[in-house]
Amino acid sequence: MTNEDLWKAVLGQMELSISKANFITWFKNTNIVSNQDGIITIGVPNGFAKEWLENKYNLFILRALKELSGDIQSIRCIIAPEKIISSVNYSTPQKNIDAVRAPENTGFVRKKIIEKPFFTETGSSTPTFHETNLNNRYTFENFIVAENNELARAACFAVSQNLGMAYNPLFIYGGVGLGKTHLLQSIGNELVKNSPEKRIKYINSERFTTELVDSIKNQKVDKFKEYYQQMDLLIIDDVQFLSGREKTQNEFFHIFNALYQLNKQIVISSDRPPKAIPTLEERLRSRFEGGMITDISRPNFETRVAILESKIAEKSFLMDTPSIHFIAQNITQNIRELEGALNRVIAFCEFHKLSPTLENTEKILSQLIENNKKTIQIEDIFRVITLFYNITQEDLVKKGRKKEIAHPRQVMMYMLRTELQTPFSSIGDIFGGRDHTTALHAFEKIQKNKDLHPRLKEELQTLKERLYYPV
Repeated sequence: MTNEDLWKAVLGQMELSISKANFITWFKNTNIVSNQDGIITIGVPNGFAKEWLENKYNLFILRALKELSGDIQSIRCIIAPEKIISSVNYSTPQKNIDAVRAPENTGFVRKKIIEKPFFTETGSSTPTFHETNLNNRYTFENFIVAENNELARAACFAVSQNLGMAYNPLFIYGGVGLGKTHLLQSIGNELVKNSPEKRIKYINSERFTTELVDSIKNQKVDKFKEYYQQMDLLIIDDVQFLSGREKTQNEFFHIFNALYQLNKQIVISSDRPPKAIPTLEERLRSRFEGGMITDISRPNFETRVAILESKIAEKSFLMDTPSIHFIAQNITQNIRELEGALNRVIAFCEFHKLSPTLENTEKILSQLIENNKKTIQIEDIFRVITLFYNITQEDLVKKGRKKEIAHPRQVMMYMLRTELQTPFSSIGDIFGGRDHTTALHAFEKIQKNKDLHPRLKEELQTLKERLYYPV
């Protein structure tokens, strides 16, 4: 079997396993560059695709390859755009939109919002549109792009430039306060800027449900549906609240279908992926999964610092770097809380005429940080470690020196010491009666290496976030 045949077979399996949008996004213009000594080298068009395939699809690709050729031991990806000849047969012509590479920003000059009629409760037979529900402070230009949101931002921008053609529907999910609403409203504001004649509606699912209930009471369901079916861009925020509301889901399904069949754009957000939304009708879940699904995760330390610096500049406030870093290190859950902590420091300092020094910042936020920390038990650390490294608690405790077990065990010992201040002798007891010097050695090794290896430092930070702020 040639490399080309082998890769076509793998792509065939992947296409059946993931959504079409994800398949095209990540596997378009990829191929096998070499197959040597059991190592498959996959050529990808850019660094983002390389990271995504290595981190998200590595196991799936390797499993598919091993089923086809038992000699294959591992895979790696390289960026080789000029050498790539796409072997993927795309049945649907795609617009020249690359979600991986965000287009460059252009200057933002907001045009006046065209008056559009809106749905009225008194209800004339002709729907009117003037209300988009958009907040013009949310734009692509003031959205801080980082690893945790790069794909979502690029997909949203692509949608705003090719309505109904790039990714439809676009489904964005992520925790509270991570910037989903900002991105969703940025699409609408970008469209207002470039195509003010388009009909746009941003609405959260709670309000959507309320409007539907009112229309039922007033016997105006047909007008309700007619109104939404005339939108060029419909943005539904927090769609998880449709869970368990059968009537609302049913009406939304028909609106969704009407818009989709006319190539009108639908953008949806949720705090979880479609599969994880309970009591969501299967036909609606299937529609959501038929488009592009992307997530926004928690911002890392560097991103939190960038966000704080941006907010400080917006408010024309002065704060030294150690104070900014202190806030970024201790407020990690979401952007909304980060901005709230910053506002608290600014308000306190202005009211008491204090400088926002590190000492003052620590005092002002001490109670907030303490409240945010939950009480951690040994079982919590076991849970986080075993899930993160995909091993069992039994693997961690039993004797053995395998590297894939030894490293998580040392990290676990380190966290028991740093997060719970557990004595080294007790840590030894937790791990099957090991000597306290074993726990001490593990602690010192991780303590030393985290300053030498940024990846380990990031790994520890991720584990702490999952420990204190479980999803």
